[in-house]
Amino acid sequence: MSWSWVDSRTAFTDAAGWFVDTTALVGDRWAQPGLGEWDVRSLVGHTSRALLTVEAYLDRPAGHVDVESALDYFLWARASADHAAVAERGREAGEALGSDPAAVAAIAERVLARVGASHGEEVVTTIAGGMRLVDYLPTRTFELVVHTADLAVALGVRAEPPPAPAAQAIDLLAGLAVHEGAATSLLRAATGREGLPAGFSVL
Repeated sequence: MSWSWVDSRTAFTDAAGWFVDTTALVGDRWAQPGLGEWDVRSLVGHTSRALLTVEAYLDRPAGHVDVESALDYFLWARASADHAAVAERGREAGEALGSDPAAVAAIAERVLARVGASHGEEVVTTIAGGMRLVDYLPTRTFELVVHTADLAVALGVRAEPPPAPAAQAIDLLAGLAVHEGAATSLLRAATGREGLPAGFSVL
């Protein structure tokens, strides 16, 4: 599973814009429930890391490719996940942002400028190992889409991502479902045959 640099960059840019626009709707609701143990501030903080890690990893070139695709990255992440650490990093990132949506907009502007100046073949050092930027970026688009939707639901606003990142996120989700032998469940639910089993997830 792979995408062109133009497709990956466009999807990431549109997803970042949706995140910025949705965060601008928070108002004074930073302390209200966001997702699970996170309040809205922590959810926004965690989502902002989908931008910040791109910036950080561009500053850490890798000498070789260890992870060949976005799908492989998520398979690695699932096997290695430390959910308590992820939750804590979200809280810390939320605190660092403060209560000003402009901070999210500034991060997005800065990171999108870095991405726009890249060619996609850069090999960066991710938490999973070396990856080409063109392969890593869809993992961040996926995170932006999923968690901006979470934020929109928490705020009670419409949760429909732009077409390019939505399509890329669903494509990646489908790849994960096929890998997990869960394609039938996903297909039957998406075509109205039956609901998904309780707790269904491909992550």
